[in-house]
Amino acid sequence: MTAYLNALGLICALGDDRQSVARTLFAGDTSCMRMEGGWIPERSLPVAGVKSPLPTLPAELAPQSSRNNQLLLAAALQIEPDIQQAIARYGRGRIGVILGTSTSGIDEASRGIASYLTHQSFPESYDYRQQELSAPANFLASWLDLSGPAYVISTACTSSARALLSARRLLDMNLCDAVLCGGVDSLCALTINGFSSLEAVSNERCNPFSRNRNGINIGEAAVLFLMTREAEDGHRIALLGAGACSDAHHISAPEPTGRGAQEAMSRALSSAGLAATDIAYLNLHGTATPHNDAMESLAVNAVFPLGVPCSSTKPMSGHTLGAAGALEAAFCWLALAPENIGRQLPPHVWDGEADTSLPALSWVEANDALHPGPPRRMMSNSFAFGGNNISLIIGEQA
Repeated sequence: MTAYLNALGLICALGDDRQSVARTLFAGDTSCMRMEGGWIPERSLPVAGVKSPLPTLPAELAPQSSRNNQLLLAAALQIEPDIQQAIARYGRGRIGVILGTSTSGIDEASRGIASYLTHQSFPESYDYRQQELSAPANFLASWLDLSGPAYVISTACTSSARALLSARRLLDMNLCDAVLCGGVDSLCALTINGFSSLEAVSNERCNPFSRNRNGINIGEAAVLFLMTREAEDGHRIALLGAGACSDAHHISAPEPTGRGAQEAMSRALSSAGLAATDIAYLNLHGTATPHNDAMESLAVNAVFPLGVPCSSTKPMSGHTLGAAGALEAAFCWLALAPENIGRQLPPHVWDGEADTSLPALSWVEANDALHPGPPRRMMSNSFAFGGNNISLIIGEQA
């Protein structure tokens, strides 16, 4: 069954709607990655934060107020007319909400606990529901008064990619007629300090696949797709296939040969009934850590021996953790969208100094364009702690 991605709302450091994100993305603009202090003691870091004002949650949902849910609401408001049309067509009980996150309202919870330790009382704004991992799905279902399946997947940096796969399964099993799916993660001190303790955070803009790469930059984002069985208003962009696996190599380090990543990509191609040569562009996980980029290079070279145009977009967006899979699928969606008249692709932004110990990949350069003829298909990789791997294939359905 085809799962069409008929509407897209998103907000991240690159912009506060899909048009502004597309302009920044295709220009290879890294100006959204800004040096900030205050996240880690006595250290400034590049972070990709959203600077636009965020909407306030309705008064009746104030106990669920968190930056994470504000980001999600900003994305949802962009496609509210499409959502309301789906509600009118299918009914509130036939629309699901499947989201990925890793932070939820941890930042609000951290501040609440700090206040309790200092003053023996929580601030008035604190509510336990803010920090539950299910909070984003609960909030969105409550805001829209939906009664279909609503849950959150939290598998670290594959969370929202898995949310898209789970949404497609709900349609396959006829449990839903439409699913709001995607992911959201907000900047918070807990996660940034956690990655810093792993010595995985760079003091500079991240430099994926360079011999000089030395770590990640963290970002934040919210992404929301409306997935249905039918194409709406001439949109033909769909989730064509997905491949997921867990190699369970290590709690945080990737399997060094790229075995799990290779399996995920191969399964995605098989799921979509495609060959490697059918993929016109690959959005890499590309975190700019030494181990991730090494194993991903090996895996990509094995699956695409003839090469494939590819790039890591994390020097622009930052690594948005639980939102990364959906965000980078959204970047593929933007490249396929009719408004991308020049058929631009996201360029690979780095210092150009290749790591000669790794297989050479085919980097997308500024102003490179997608081939004009249909069908056009793209792959997006996401790899996470615990050897959790997933690849999605987004493309035009003929």
